[in-house]
Amino acid sequence: QVQLVESGGGLVQAGGSLRLSCAASGGTFSNYNMGWFRQAPGKEREFVAAIRWSGGGKYYVDSVKGRFTISRDNAKNTVYLQMNSLKPEDTAIYYCARFFGANYYSDYGRIEEYTNWGQGTQVTVSS
Repeated sequence: QVQLVESGGGLVQAGGSLRLSCAASGGTFSNYNMGWFRQAPGKEREFVAAIRWSGGGKYYVDSVKGRFTISRDNAKNTVYLQMNSLKPEDTAIYYCARFFGANYYSDYGRIEEYTNWGQGTQVTVSS
């Protein structure tokens, strides 16, 4: 059973940076396409970024393009989310998950195609 544990969240001022980590255990991480999602208070969980098993095939929600970068280190069984130029509207709990759908390139943004959710890490951006 794949387990995912997020870390790296915290409180940061607008314009600051954070790097989130998602460590995987159980299963073969290097085979998995992975994604980051976030959920703000009172809102639905939304897609943020995704990456293929190879480190290619990166996708982002429009609101974070140019500010966030997803990456992975298969030797460390870890996927990262580097977040720069943070804004108050980035405040949310951030989750990582494993993509298990049949077609990554068409479905990378669909929450129902993900499983093995971590517990999340809180990111708070103050203005």
